[in-house]
Amino acid sequence: MKKVLFGAVIALSTVLIFRSCADEREKQSILEENSMLIQQELKNVSKLIVTEGHFVEVYNYKDSRELFGTMLTADKKALVVVNAEATVAYDLSQIQYQVDEATKTITITNVPEPEIKINPDFEYYDVTADYFNPFSAQDYNNIKKNVKASLLKKVETSSLRSNAENRLVSELSRILVLTHTMGWTLVFDGTVVQNMEELDIFLD
Repeated sequence: MKKVLFGAVIALSTVLIFRSCADEREKQSILEENSMLIQQELKNVSKLIVTEGHFVEVYNYKDSRELFGTMLTADKKALVVVNAEATVAYDLSQIQYQVDEATKTITITNVPEPEIKINPDFEYYDVTADYFNPFSAQDYNNIKKNVKASLLKKVETSSLRSNAENRLVSELSRILVLTHTMGWTLVFDGTVVQNMEELDIFLD
């Protein structure tokens, strides 16, 4: 009788251990699948987010050269009309993140800075120059440099950049929704992100 009882205990223990191991393997498998799914979603948003805008700049260029003191000068000038296409983009393939399966945490450690590109088309009007102060390649280079600097300031203060940031938040919110749905936690800049509003604040 004791042998039968002992055998039954051993059999029951074996079944319980087997079930426990099976449950643990199933939980680990689910955890790994969730981790892979979240990482795949991060790869899916790794694309350029581009916002385009059109800008017009009218630029007056003037330069004077003194010939004999201040009494005589050689002048040159030009009226330049610039039509420019500007784009703001985020290369999300450069996002850096860490996945901690033990704590079910996705930590975004770095989001790339926006890439601003300006493609200007220059049209020159009323170009005049004295014989002793002719237009040179350096003059045209100075015009392009000054115009691009002016356009860059316009892009920075326009809605173009904020629109791109809004699209960035929209893309990253997909990760936020996925992590919350699967019971994971999204951390950015050392802080747990609970909603899109917080994500927007952290990216500002």
